Amino acid sequence: MYGKRMWAGGLVLTNVLLLGACGEGGPGASGGDFSGDKLVLAVLNDQSGIYKDASGPNSVKAVKMAVADYKKKYGDKAVVDKIEVTSTDHQNKPDIANTKASELYERGGADVILDVPTSSAALAVANQAKNHKKLFLDVSAATTALTGAQCNKYTFQWAYNTYMLANGTGTTVTENGGKNWNIIYPDYEFGQNMTKSFTEAIKKAGGTVQGTIPTPFPNENFATFLTKAGSTNPDVIGTMHAGGDLINLVKQFNESGLKAKGIELAVGLMLINDIHSLGVEQFAGTMFTDAWYWNMDTEARTWADRFKAETGTRPSFEHAGNYSAATQYLEAVQAAGTDKAEEVIAKLEGKKLNDVFLRNGEIRAKDHSVVHDAYLVRVKKASEVKEEWDYEEIVATIPAAKAFPPAEASGCSM
Repeated sequence: MYGKRMWAGGLVLTNVLLLGACGEGGPGASGGDFSGDKLVLAVLNDQSGIYKDASGPNSVKAVKMAVADYKKKYGDKAVVDKIEVTSTDHQNKPDIANTKASELYERGGADVILDVPTSSAALAVANQAKNHKKLFLDVSAATTALTGAQCNKYTFQWAYNTYMLANGTGTTVTENGGKNWNIIYPDYEFGQNMTKSFTEAIKKAGGTVQGTIPTPFPNENFATFLTKAGSTNPDVIGTMHAGGDLINLVKQFNESGLKAKGIELAVGLMLINDIHSLGVEQFAGTMFTDAWYWNMDTEARTWADRFKAETGTRPSFEHAGNYSAATQYLEAVQAAGTDKAEEVIAKLEGKKLNDVFLRNGEIRAKDHSVVHDAYLVRVKKASEVKEEWDYEEIVATIPAAKAFPPAEASGCSM
């Protein structure tokens, strides 16, 4: 059912999916192993801003799909009958994310927070997870600090990080002749971390970063920054933007005349929704690294068809990642027979798995990085597109062991 919840300090509207009811039987209904006789999964993300399409309300849908599948799989054998999915908008602001996370854990009864795009916001949530000793499964934030210098035992990074993106795109573009780069980046944790990771990958591949150019976040007009980036005639301009910022920058790059001068645009992070929003012709030929693609195999497409039936759109890797994270969390709860964080964590750590999202996946115990195969892809030309959303060609699979940094290099100390 959908409804309202009263929290101290005011009325907060929540989007709640309630499955099961007290008295239906099972351990969850009788209490003892579950706080509040229920399990609460909270999705904290951008519901209305530049990352809305990449994650947003449809990540909530993906988590609800995972809950429904859990109930269908286990039926009367499910260890908990009553499960809530609640969602809150953090507006991509770390201070708001910090407050919302605290409220979700303390007043909302959240056992786990999922998603959380915007790296600065995710770092704030990770700190709240540590303070409250509750789980945080990061799906949409990429900073390596989450599983590095600022790691903690309650936080897991599920889908990707800046090393994975740089190791794929930065390395490949440089090795294919794009030796001299200028990088434009949004001036907050994600952009800063992306720039660092790409610079390291480019240098390792034999290239040079001539300059790095920060931009406000969010931003609409990139003309001045593109002119500055192109003034030294680099082989490549790398953009570390995402979502609406990326769409604006690519459109302005294509209008700038820089492409006619032989300057290539490399995209650090792109999702299928970005291509759909601006049009495949605007990105045709662009190489980038993807964590998952809806049409990469039969299993992915079957789930993507279900997702489209629910939402009317194809899923990004962040949507699939949220489904995976929620699914594996529920499996860990089922195995533990409780929502107690330490016992659930013990069931997650070291687990090797494959699911709709993860291929050759492993939840590393040392740093809580979820490593898996990644994909170097090329955006198709319009003439190659066979159906709506058929925008990507997988050029190469990057094995999990190569896609992510080794655990001993993470700098994590829990």
